[in-house]
Amino acid sequence: MILDRDGVINEDSDAYIKSVQEWIPIPGSIDAIAQLSKAGWTVAVATNQSGIARGYYDLATLDAMHARLRTLVAEQGGEVGLIVYCPHGPDAGCDCRKPRPGMLKAIAAHYQADLAGLWFVGDSMGDLEAALAVDSQPVLVKTGKGPKTLAKALPEGTLIFDDLAAVARALIHT
Repeated sequence: MILDRDGVINEDSDAYIKSVQEWIPIPGSIDAIAQLSKAGWTVAVATNQSGIARGYYDLATLDAMHARLRTLVAEQGGEVGLIVYCPHGPDAGCDCRKPRPGMLKAIAAHYQADLAGLWFVGDSMGDLEAALAVDSQPVLVKTGKGPKTLAKALPEGTLIFDDLAAVARALIHT
């Protein structure tokens, strides 16, 4: 399973998440990742981080945010898998920035996994489009930008959940 970060795991901000102090988990998300991990799921993260290109924070700060995520999940008995990020701005033309599928392909290559049907959980249209580009299952959560995204025409077959905790409950109890 692949997750977007901002708006799915932690609170999002139009002003960007620029420090570990601003990185605030959405209630239930840390436990959801831990529960998925303990149930046998590999949970990877693919996140656009254009704040790096914009100079709002540096790689050390981003690494510290991800270390905090890993620590919180580990404290609940779980594990976060590979975390990939796009440090580029929206006009860089890279292949990694969602909705392009570069990060998802990097995760698949790392795990030698097939992306077809794999759940990609996000809160934006870019997340859903990235999932479709690699034949993954688009999953929308109603946290972060989810409510705004829900107001748009969603790709056919998109699964919708209130939050990451609801996703975990559906997968673990099914």
